[in-house]
Amino acid sequence: MTAAVACWVCGDREVVTLDRDRHLTESAVARLSDLGFRPQVVCGSGELGVPDRQFDRVFVSYAVECVPAALIEQLAPGGTLLAHVTSASPSWPGLAVVRRSADGQVTAELRAVEFAHRAGHGMARIWLSETFRQRMVTEPGTWTRRSMPAPPEDHDRGFWLAADHVLGGLVRDFGAEHLAIGAPGCGSWVRAGPEDHRRWSVTVRGPRDIWREIQDLAARWRAASAPDRYRLHFDADGGQRAASECGRLSWRLPAPHDDGEPSRACIGSGFGADRYLGIHARLARSAAVDGQVLVGVGHGR
Repeated sequence: MTAAVACWVCGDREVVTLDRDRHLTESAVARLSDLGFRPQVVCGSGELGVPDRQFDRVFVSYAVECVPAALIEQLAPGGTLLAHVTSASPSWPGLAVVRRSADGQVTAELRAVEFAHRAGHGMARIWLSETFRQRMVTEPGTWTRRSMPAPPEDHDRGFWLAADHVLGGLVRDFGAEHLAIGAPGCGSWVRAGPEDHRRWSVTVRGPRDIWREIQDLAARWRAASAPDRYRLHFDADGGQRAASECGRLSWRLPAPHDDGEPSRACIGSGFGADRYLGIHARLARSAAVDGQVLVGVGHGR
């Protein structure tokens, strides 16, 4: 779908779409052809892109732990790259927006968003099992107390994006009536709900005091002026780090991993594709008609 939208807006000769699974890229060729589009379809690793090419727009249709360096290198002057960046937790994703200026300078930011594509090939994920969810609802906990400080609001996505990376290992149960967060790795959890308009009832269980971790990070986040986006820095050694504008809240992104497996994946590998149609359309409309576009960089699983 991503490639089709880009072809419709930019012209199919300006579009390259890439994925890891040869069977599915062959299927994509046929389906795009049925729509009257004949972009270049490449079978290969999404994180490597298309060497020796430059693109005015790059869209990665799977979540990554850091922005693929090869795709940054393939970004043409004046170009823009979009990629969802997240940790092992599916709860609080970010959108990396990378731009290369006309003189070749690269700037980037990490924006807190509500939804993201599913994880790419080889990327580990953590989840709350149904049994764990039930324990979070029914078990008494190590301690229960009243708390005057409330947790950050759901719409404070800049905080929750930082929590995803700085605290690590946490998954939220968005189906719970109030705040419920677990750490599957160690079995810790916290549940909290409003007791009245000034106090919260908080129950914690396990070796991690997740409530204290949240409150401590919230204080750092507010001291950094409560950002909803962070600058993304690409260091000379290949490392990547996110930081608030004032620099008081920052973290390093994980280094990319090489699983050593042959290229394989599926075209359009994101789930819930209709959810991303607006993103795809905005991306395509923003691309110059005479520019080169790398879209639908599938990484599959």
